[in-house]
Amino acid sequence: MRTADNDPVFPSKKKSNGGALKANQVRRIVASSGKRAGINGVSPHYFRHSHASHSLDRGASLQLVKDTLGHSSILVSERYLHAKPDDSSGLYLPF
Repeated sequence: MRTADNDPVFPSKKKSNGGALKANQVRRIVASSGKRAGINGVSPHYFRHSHASHSLDRGASLQLVKDTLGHSSILVSERYLHAKPDDSSGLYLPF
């Protein structure tokens, strides 16, 4: 379901704050849900980071990740390019 650009990502049942949850409310909900799932350190940024990393792992372009996350520079998006423990540039060399 698509929403208007100005619709809140996390709508509130209350109409205060323009109908959106406040940032600290979202952080508390996400952290509490993570703890109930047995995962410590979960935050909205954790999901944002995961989105970027997994998208790049699955072949999304760096430019697309930059635009999706609203980064001001491609250099910010490059932070999500990680070397994987089982990956090596040697895997791409001919035998």
